[in-house]
Amino acid sequence: MKHRALAGLVLAVAISAPALAQADRTHFQRLPAAAAGAVPATPAPPFSSAVLVGDTLYISGATDVDPATGKPPADPKAGAKLLLDGLKRTVERAGMTMDDLVWVQVFATNLANYAAFNEVYRPYFAGPLPARAFIGAGSLLNNSNFEIMGIAQRRRRN
Repeated sequence: MKHRALAGLVLAVAISAPALAQADRTHFQRLPAAAAGAVPATPAPPFSSAVLVGDTLYISGATDVDPATGKPPADPKAGAKLLLDGLKRTVERAGMTMDDLVWVQVFATNLANYAAFNEVYRPYFAGPLPARAFIGAGSLLNNSNFEIMGIAQRRRRN
């Protein structure tokens, strides 16, 4: 009888574990940078812009396309600012700051924009910078100049 009770308990825990893991997730959709009336109606993408699991935020790829025009800015610094402002909004919606980012991956269609991107990137952080890759890409969605994704881990506040 003891073995049946133990087996039943183990089975109950095994069955409920996936449900418990799912319950701890928060999915975010990208917020437009411009006022809702200025953004052309587009269908929702087939993914979440970010998923918060416990204290870890997984941020999907976002590009430097201006929602008001549907095109990336011609100036790489303006594109980097647009991109990083969007990343900051996503991180802040999860109750974190840019300094909570631990890993960032940037794709660029032109590696010659590395210095321009870094000039805009650095001021977004007050503390140590996250680990980062800056990767050359042949082309990006919507003729973007940059795409960014990352992972943030909520720091313990004193």
